Amino acid sequence: MNIAGKKVAYITLGCKLNFSETSTIRHSLEKEGTETVADKEGADIFVINTCSVTDMAEKKGRQLIRKIIHHNPGAYIVVVGCYAQLRAKEIMAIDGVSLVLGAGEKFNVAHYLQHLEEQEKQEPHSCDIFKISNFDLAYSFGDRTRCFLKIQDGCDYFCTYCTIPFARGRSRSASLPRILDALREVAGKGIQEVILTGVNTGDFGRGTDMNFLQLLQQLDRQEEIARFRISSIEPNLLTDEIIEFVATSKRFMPHFHIPLQSGSDEVLKLMHRRYDRELFAGKIRTIRHLLPDAFIGVDVIAGMRGETEACFEDALRFIETLDISRLHVFPYSERQGTKALDIPLTVPQEEKHRRVNRLISVSQKKLTAFYHRFEGETRPVLFEDNKIGQYICGFTDNYIKVKLPYDAGLANRIIPIRLEKGLFCEDE
Repeated sequence: MNIAGKKVAYITLGCKLNFSETSTIRHSLEKEGTETVADKEGADIFVINTCSVTDMAEKKGRQLIRKIIHHNPGAYIVVVGCYAQLRAKEIMAIDGVSLVLGAGEKFNVAHYLQHLEEQEKQEPHSCDIFKISNFDLAYSFGDRTRCFLKIQDGCDYFCTYCTIPFARGRSRSASLPRILDALREVAGKGIQEVILTGVNTGDFGRGTDMNFLQLLQQLDRQEEIARFRISSIEPNLLTDEIIEFVATSKRFMPHFHIPLQSGSDEVLKLMHRRYDRELFAGKIRTIRHLLPDAFIGVDVIAGMRGETEACFEDALRFIETLDISRLHVFPYSERQGTKALDIPLTVPQEEKHRRVNRLISVSQKKLTAFYHRFEGETRPVLFEDNKIGQYICGFTDNYIKVKLPYDAGLANRIIPIRLEKGLFCEDE
């Protein structure tokens, strides 16, 4: 099939890593002469980048695929991403799906489309996930102000609740020259802030001659980028040296996102996490000592198999003692093929949601307290290049989201703003 001139719509589900990879796929198709369309009506080709982190994510993916097929008869439907890797045959069985490309094939969408009509019967294209060794660098622009740059992929941890290693393969990393080339491209587009992303970002360095801290030190010298942030980093990989570096850095913002997953040591062992809660608490104390104003976001899973009522109450009390800024709370989701299914005790769905809501309540209190600590202070805000209702929004260095009446002249500028109660976006 000649794809030059074809209109292509892109739909991305899941994490920021997926968004960066969709952007790379889009660039590759545009080089072959395709036209990207924002309005999905009338597109000739749909590229759907899927997520598989939970059962609900897969369900949403299936529903979206069927909806697009229903509303766009005759369009070519290409499904990529984690769900495509894990459930390739299931997706290919959906009437109307044209291509299913796994983790090793998703960046070759153009090639497969161009040879699509040569195949008598379409089969999903996938490979042995643990034989993938190449790294495909990717980056995306959310609003032409901030860029999500993929520096690492895959994971070697095999936590008992998680399918990510089976969807993305072993840990591997970008080389420094490729990262610096990408930064030059990003800077040339006027981007002010770069968020370093990966599946296990702190494990950066596999297959390279440097570790994560050395990468941060190199990037801190790149004067063309005003701000850097580190996306989620495992507590056992967040070394004191990294925290000390961020505390003295010119460009890395005082902002950490650290997965705890459970505040119970018993549950952490069931999860096969590589730390206990005392190590985690020590990381929080070190951050607060060196960076008292830092935003600290923490991931938590509620209702894991084996999480008794006593375990949950113990975990909740521990979390309440942590001097953090916000929780990102997820209900435990059963995942086919994971070791967690061997744990006999299950948490009923209703109880799972009750625990989620209790954790969200703790999160809301912590976020409000964190935001209001800074009332009356003046902090630098990078305003995003978009309009939300009647407002323009932006983030301080320590990740407080603020809003002002819309003024296009503020977009993509870093401006000192005095923080007042009415400016906070506490629901974000």
